[in-house]
Amino acid sequence: MRQGKALYVGISKYPADKAAFAYRYLEERDVHCLLYQGRYNMFNREPEEEDILQQAKENGTGFIAFSPLAQGLLTNRYLNGIPEDSRIARGGFLKKEALTDEVLKKIKALNEIALRRGQTLAEMALAWILKDEMVTSVIIGASSVG
Repeated sequence: MRQGKALYVGISKYPADKAAFAYRYLEERDVHCLLYQGRYNMFNREPEEEDILQQAKENGTGFIAFSPLAQGLLTNRYLNGIPEDSRIARGGFLKKEALTDEVLKKIKALNEIALRRGQTLAEMALAWILKDEMVTSVIIGASSVG
């Protein structure tokens, strides 16, 4: 028995069924889950499609989105090709294969929408994430300012 001390934890990137198990497991042990952290952006909508956002809300847990700019794809960085100093060019986690013609077409279309709204693509991508009241915070994780 913990005397006067509450235990708090967070979970990260669990599929919905595993998260449900984790919420139950923690609750049975009087451990409070404060947050769920997961990748969420205009290209990766799994948290809403798999009801992870709703599940977090139902469990009184905040949802913290990371990678809201899709590793830089949801910025103007790749509109005119692959810059030499970019994540793709450096061969990191974001691979060249991720920037297909189809993805580039989507990026350009989204950029046009952002411009009509008086925003940059990155601003619109962040506004899109923050529109959802179930998203309590966002980890931007930018590798550069420009």
